[in-house]
Amino acid sequence: MDKKETSKQLIAKCSNLESLIDYQEGSVVSRAIIDKKTGSITLFAFDENQGLSEHTAPYDAMVYVLDGEVDVAISGKLLRLTKGEMTILPANIPHALSAKTRFKMLLSMVKS
Repeated sequence: MDKKETSKQLIAKCSNLESLIDYQEGSVVSRAIIDKKTGSITLFAFDENQGLSEHTAPYDAMVYVLDGEVDVAISGKLLRLTKGEMTILPANIPHALSAKTRFKMLLSMVKS
């Protein structure tokens, strides 16, 4: 499957999430899969030692790790997630992510 396909081109097709996004050296890459008023689903690929600094979001979100290893801090509590694991980021609570290795994640945000 061509990685440049739009989300509409993914409808009613069998897709491997991990293969829909590539790592880039020294960068964080994102790709929106679904982006609606009610929520979004976004793929991310983080190079080693990259991350997202502490911030809050007004909506609950789920992080699902597709590849690699990441430290997730939620209101000061540190979690180490690896492939196949997930956590919930509660709305309006400070959180941050730090790649321990290259990692890919699926971020699902519910806006309601």
